[in-house]
Amino acid sequence: MARKILDTKKATHEEWLELRKHSLGGSDAGIVMNMNAYSSTISLYAQKKGLVKEIEDNEAMRQGRDFEQYVAMRYMEETGKTVRNDNFMYADDDYDFMTANIDRRIVGENAVLECKTMSSFNGFNLEGGEAPPHYYCQCQHYMMVLGLDYADLAVLVYQRGLYIIHIDRNDAFIEQMREAEIDFWQNYIEKDRIPAPDGSEASIETLKDLYPTGKADTEMEI
Repeated sequence: MARKILDTKKATHEEWLELRKHSLGGSDAGIVMNMNAYSSTISLYAQKKGLVKEIEDNEAMRQGRDFEQYVAMRYMEETGKTVRNDNFMYADDDYDFMTANIDRRIVGENAVLECKTMSSFNGFNLEGGEAPPHYYCQCQHYMMVLGLDYADLAVLVYQRGLYIIHIDRNDAFIEQMREAEIDFWQNYIEKDRIPAPDGSEASIETLKDLYPTGKADTEMEI
């Protein structure tokens, strides 16, 4: 069983952010697995090492938090299941740097509910039961850390509807993810070794932040 490391109801937002900086949470899993189109491993490295500014809170993030309870309520209406808050951050038994901070527990089952909001379908086939890759990784990460059987992903697309996607535990994928997270943390974070840029927009923006006065013909050690 994973162990509790923080009561999020009693901790300050700053304390929660500090713990996140020193661990890999569910939202980081897709980046480590190169399955998040909105970020990159070099961006994640820079964030964890405090080399770039913290991502500023914005309206989309605010709405995502505010609508979480509404999404959970709609999920209960649709499924007949009951969910409850879990106000703790957990750490993996073997690796402190693997953490989980879930949205809801599904009562009576060894499972969790992850609540999301979107302004559009963003090219994902939610109606067909397709989980966006970074959300799929997030759910598998929680199953890995907490030893869960499955996760339900409830996505509210504004003015379109609620889409519920069932995600079973994938042990083969979890094994790959575990190895990738260990490799990223031990060989990059702990060794202060910056990952190679992948050419994505996120990695390019991170390089600009890290080297704002870069010079031509300068090599970067990877």
